[in-house]
Amino acid sequence: MGERLPIRIEETAFERHYTPKQLADLWLLHESTIRRLFLDEPGVLKYGNSFPRSGRREYVTLRIPESVARRVYARKSR
Repeated sequence: MGERLPIRIEETAFERHYTPKQLADLWLLHESTIRRLFLDEPGVLKYGNSFPRSGRREYVTLRIPESVARRVYARKSR
């Protein structure tokens, strides 16, 4: 797969951040596809319970910086 370069937080802190739904609408993809693409991508902000108690589902909110979205788009469109 493509090379993943480390992201410095100070480079993405003040740029526009997208929700998976916003990117899904822009790219004409399903929101679950966007979540899968970005869940383990460096630079994506993840909020929520990544270690749920037994019997409860995992829920993580993603916020995707514009530069990360551009990087993934370029990598996938090659």
